[in-house]
Amino acid sequence: MPAHATAIVDPAARIDPSAEVGPFSVIGPDVEIGARTRLMAHVFIEGPTRIGEDNVFFPYSTVGVAPQDLKYKGERSETVIGNRNRIREFVSIHRGTQGGGMITSIGDDNLLMAYVHVAHDVRIANHCVIGNGVGFAGHVIVEDWTWMGAMSGVHQFCRIGRHAIVGAGSIVTQDILPFSSTVAPREIKVFGANGTGLERRGFSPESVEALHKAFRLLTRAKLNTTQAVERIRAEVPMTPEVEELLAFIAKSERGFVK
Repeated sequence: MPAHATAIVDPAARIDPSAEVGPFSVIGPDVEIGARTRLMAHVFIEGPTRIGEDNVFFPYSTVGVAPQDLKYKGERSETVIGNRNRIREFVSIHRGTQGGGMITSIGDDNLLMAYVHVAHDVRIANHCVIGNGVGFAGHVIVEDWTWMGAMSGVHQFCRIGRHAIVGAGSIVTQDILPFSSTVAPREIKVFGANGTGLERRGFSPESVEALHKAFRLLTRAKLNTTQAVERIRAEVPMTPEVEELLAFIAKSERGFVK
């Protein structure tokens, strides 16, 4: 393990020989770091934390520290991070709590830009881009391919659906529908399907058009949710994406942004 002479690494940490621990980094016990993961400098990691392969942690990021939840009483919760993530400067990732399943997790191939805060029991899936200064309160679920604009804040227990894009400066207090494009000049609103992003990711024109029709009924037809869902089922082709959208709505506990 090429650890810099100024790094402090607890003997109980399990670090792959191909991983790199940069200057002035501090690695505690119960930390596991996989192959080729790089800690550039001044990275602080507490355990229990498991980190996969080919990640890069930029200076001053902190991982696995105790949560800012007053209900936390020192229970042995953990942080799990997958592979090929880029964790930029001053990102803070807190471990889980008894009330949230005891785990905070980040999947694979994510970019967390500078000053992102990932609170206790948050679960970020894969291929997400999280802009500078985004804050996730506890228990938030972020599904695959989400894009979060800079300086957005997400209320605890909210869900962000797959392939959603959330505009910069948004204050998210309800679930964000999958495949949606959402902006918030003052009041957060859905403006339709995330068409450009979905096309770039290989969704068929038929799937994108079906989502456009579904979102028009949800957001512009002056229908309540029950009426809109009935119209969608009657008038919109039931592609897998539309089925996923309706399933997301059915499971929403906080309501969702329209």
